[in-house]
Amino acid sequence: MSKSKTTPSWVRPVIDYGPIAVFFLAYYGGDLFVATASIMVATVIVLIISYVVERRVPVMPLITAVIVGVFGGLTLWLQDETFIKMKPTIIQAIFGTVLLGGLLAKRLFLKSLMGSAWHITDKGWRVLTLRFALFFFTMAAINEAVWRTQTTELWVNFKVFGLMGLTFVFILTQLPLLKQFAPAEDTSDTSAH
Repeated sequence: MSKSKTTPSWVRPVIDYGPIAVFFLAYYGGDLFVATASIMVATVIVLIISYVVERRVPVMPLITAVIVGVFGGLTLWLQDETFIKMKPTIIQAIFGTVLLGGLLAKRLFLKSLMGSAWHITDKGWRVLTLRFALFFFTMAAINEAVWRTQTTELWVNFKVFGLMGLTFVFILTQLPLLKQFAPAEDTSDTSAH
């Protein structure tokens, strides 16, 4: 009667990208208010899926869900697009602040989140954490510039494709750091014959 601990491969992409895909499709099928309501519902659904399948709710999607709920709710209640457009700014600024605060408190939150995927020294984690924090603050500033100066349609496309694309490019630029701070291999077992 042992349960398999393996999470199905479809779960993580659904949790990570499902709500934003729903937002995008709902915007083009309706408007920003329809998209806002849709992302709020989709976010709750992915949290339920996460709990049912994994028996836990990841911290990042939970924080995002709270912010989506608050800013989405304000958008719908006041019929004002400003709040949903500010949501990425707030999320990025919170992530940057938490990472910098962690560094000041000598806590490597990024290592806790991604340590199973990336194996680097603690010095590497400190450098990577600082870079990610600065990246999040930069993304917050870019989102502010885009939503305040461009059309809603351009902002929606930037939110869906621009933020994701810039994040992907940023992570690619960090690959040399991952290599530079990779832990030294243990060579004690490889004595010459």
